[in-house]
Amino acid sequence: MGFGFKILHVRLQYHGRSQIAEGSDRRPLFAAKDSIKAIKMAESKPAMRKPDFTKVNQLRPGTSGHTLTVKVVSSKTVLQKGRAAGSQVRQMRLAECLVGDETGMIVFTARNEQVDLMKPDATVILRNAKIDMFKGSMRLAVDKWGRIEVTDPADFTVKEDNNLSLIEYELVTVVEE
Repeated sequence: MGFGFKILHVRLQYHGRSQIAEGSDRRPLFAAKDSIKAIKMAESKPAMRKPDFTKVNQLRPGTSGHTLTVKVVSSKTVLQKGRAAGSQVRQMRLAECLVGDETGMIVFTARNEQVDLMKPDATVILRNAKIDMFKGSMRLAVDKWGRIEVTDPADFTVKEDNNLSLIEYELVTVVEE
């Protein structure tokens, strides 16, 4: 159990008078307000934690926040179209990639810039990945809050006989008694 200190207020001397930082708009007190704000922000910022890596066979429908290291088995572009957005042309690309690790495989939906990273035989780290349901099967995706990083080649072989995207799920209502 540790102890810490919390700043309640800062008292400064200005022209021989004592003033509380929150109550004045004089120049030296602005610096004190800014430093108090910085200290409070530093106190409230959560500490970074190490990622907890998930294996493919641990993925379940409706879950999110997964960090995985996977190999890209195959990549197939399913949609590629350009659209005019003002003076620039934005292109929408969508690819279905089969990714996996030593425990199984799953279909990963890559969007736009992600398509370029998902080359066959590449090893990638998927951060903050989520499971989307598409026609009753699981798909892995990384949205704007996640990240894809190409990393050094992994030393595992993909278990190709356990494809989680081939399992069909049905949403049922459970009545509690």
